[in-house]
Amino acid sequence: MRLLLVEDDERIADALAEDLSDQNYAVDVVYDGQSGWDYAEANTYDLILLDVMLPEVDGITLCRRLRSAGLQAPILLLTARDTISDRVVGLDAGADDYLTKPFDLEELSARIRALLRRGPATRLPVLTWQQLQLDPSLCQVSYGQQSIDLSPKEYGLLEFFLRHPRRVFSRAQLLEHLWTFENLPDEATVKAHIRGLRQKLAAAGAPKDLIETVYGLGYRLKQQES
Repeated sequence: MRLLLVEDDERIADALAEDLSDQNYAVDVVYDGQSGWDYAEANTYDLILLDVMLPEVDGITLCRRLRSAGLQAPILLLTARDTISDRVVGLDAGADDYLTKPFDLEELSARIRALLRRGPATRLPVLTWQQLQLDPSLCQVSYGQQSIDLSPKEYGLLEFFLRHPRRVFSRAQLLEHLWTFENLPDEATVKAHIRGLRQKLAAAGAPKDLIETVYGLGYRLKQQES
């Protein structure tokens, strides 16, 4: 899952980005509202974390602008303002949730998970495909009774495939959704991570082509033949 964090306090922003990256999120970080707008226009995000007090464009104005532009991704406001009127203004601007500073990282993580669950009905708490299971709340993966230890990027790839079953994704699309803008590698990196993911799945008993290559198009989860 790819997140955008807009926070002008670089110390807080860097700490949040590190914590979220440890939870297998790809996080783009910007430090002012105008950059937040530019990134949101240029990229696709699953959720946006937005500070209210920002230079250039404040968080409330940016939130309204994003919603007016048709953005449907959840927006979680972060602010030191904690009055009821402040919350009302933020929610009326189009935010989905509101968290006041200082906040606990575990609570922030729980709120992010809750917002991400508010998607289509196919977005289940535990994602499954044949005997493969991925629990997003615990970041645990198993095939049958065999637990699988994945790297953050392998986990991100598998979760992305499971959230979009039967769809084919090119390497460029996978890069866009799972890598940050500032650390965008070449497409060979995707190929290497797919290879490593396949090897770990196969070691747990999954078919070697559970993630199949659709030549000329990309990759997808392979439907089991009846």
